[in-house]
Amino acid sequence: MKRLTEPNHHVMLLAISDIQVPIIYSSHIKSRFSDIDLAISCGDLNYYYLEYIISMLNIPLFYVNGNHNPVEINESGETRSEPWGAINLHKQVIYNKKFDLILAGIEGCLRYNKGKHQYSQGEMLRMVLGLTPRLILNKFKYGRYLDIFVTHASPKGIHDDDDRAHQGIKAFNWLIKVFQPRYHLHGHIHVYNPRQVRETQYGNTIILNTYGYKEIKLT
Repeated sequence: MKRLTEPNHHVMLLAISDIQVPIIYSSHIKSRFSDIDLAISCGDLNYYYLEYIISMLNIPLFYVNGNHNPVEINESGETRSEPWGAINLHKQVIYNKKFDLILAGIEGCLRYNKGKHQYSQGEMLRMVLGLTPRLILNKFKYGRYLDIFVTHASPKGIHDDDDRAHQGIKAFNWLIKVFQPRYHLHGHIHVYNPRQVRETQYGNTIILNTYGYKEIKLT
């Protein structure tokens, strides 16, 4: 898959979710992440954190909301519904010409209470099916369906847990199997054990739990 126009240039991606990382939200971000070309948030992060990354690194940032995205109030007392300068991938299929990347996303997790950004398995399936016409069109336009699938929840049986809130989404497994994105990036599953599996190969797709942050070289 061809990337950029400059020879020997790899696209460097910073994937984040769930917790703020001190080395990112610091004055050292420019030196530590100077090679990053774009960022993707898989949810449950404050908008000011995402905006800090955008402004300090001067890069595009794509995101989906998680089930714990906090309500934020601006200086006028109005509720903020999105981070400034970021691109919401929820129920979207977007082709980024600069990096020759096709991205798509679904927010939230399986419904377990009356909170925001929660859905049933059936609702998740309907949202996934809503992406399919554009994914099929991509095959004709770009020779592939999808490069990076971005969600908050994980697929069913991969990196998920048994409790209702953290069970994986069955429709994600179907999308990955049929459309074979190169990566599926998700959050939602917190990592407390260094031995906990965070990367799984599923057919032609690498599934990554982006808890905290992951740096990915796209070649």
